[in-house]
Amino acid sequence: MIETDLSKCLPVLTLVFFHLSIRVVCVGGDGSVAELCHALVLRAQLDADSPEKPVRATLPLGIIPAGSTDVVSCSVHGVRDPVTAALHIVLGHLQQVDMCSFSSHGQLVCFGFSAMFGFGGRSLARAEKTRWMPSSRRREYALVKTLARLRPEDCQLSFLSARKSNKGEESWVTNQGLYLSISIMSIPCLSPHAPQGLAPNTSLANGSAALIAVGNTSRSEFIKHLKRYSSSTGQFNFSFVETHAVSAVKIRPYSLIGCSEDESEEEGDLKTTPFIHAEGTTFPWNIDGELVEIANEVLIRVHPRLITLYGEEVEEAESSVSCSCI
Repeated sequence: MIETDLSKCLPVLTLVFFHLSIRVVCVGGDGSVAELCHALVLRAQLDADSPEKPVRATLPLGIIPAGSTDVVSCSVHGVRDPVTAALHIVLGHLQQVDMCSFSSHGQLVCFGFSAMFGFGGRSLARAEKTRWMPSSRRREYALVKTLARLRPEDCQLSFLSARKSNKGEESWVTNQGLYLSISIMSIPCLSPHAPQGLAPNTSLANGSAALIAVGNTSRSEFIKHLKRYSSSTGQFNFSFVETHAVSAVKIRPYSLIGCSEDESEEEGDLKTTPFIHAEGTTFPWNIDGELVEIANEVLIRVHPRLITLYGEEVEEAESSVSCSCI
């Protein structure tokens, strides 16, 4: 059976009786993969009669890359190549992979592999407004436009250290301040643009996620940080960048009454002026390449080996492209 409408994936997977001969294959990008993984986990919860606690999906998922970045596929295949992906499926190479749950005010938003708040969310929001552009041009336009209006987010960032969680301790570390970008990734997020991955300090199934928090700094220093992702090392060797292995993260943005970013083109002092949000406005999140608007605090929890994908652990992706916009 072939299903092209992602909105029907969950009902289909809910009704289908699973047995060992069934194989689910997704032909698409990161958003499609995350949508199917979300459906598979919810199906496992239904089967186990566990509406609150995530249950490991028993049915493996094959991925044929057909998106714009395909970081999930690259992370388990090492290359954006449909033939390589198909061979992993045919040969039955299985790899268990960590996932994250994203919830707000006690309500599940989705399951996924990576999320970006701040720069990553705002650049995606801008890209979504120019859907008439070709995909590559839309990405570069949004990147340049967001860099031109670079401003930090005022928020409270809390996290649980994975090392302490493994010892049975739950002690939240909380910081409040201005952040240009906050990323949470349960997989390395390899891609041709970032061969070592956006989160090279994590792996597919180590039971933790990489928290990368980029504090307030100048535009030139932030660009240096971004450009180093295309090389092998050094993207975290900045005083304004901190990384942690975490089991959970909470991000609480602060809303202030005032003008929004689109109401004024005056840049002002971009280094110290945070975005001003009206009460009740939503904040853009980039979750697995999909734009998600959330108004309140977001809780991200890591769930070890929640999904099984066809592939294997790889250390580096093939690099064949470069971004000339920065």
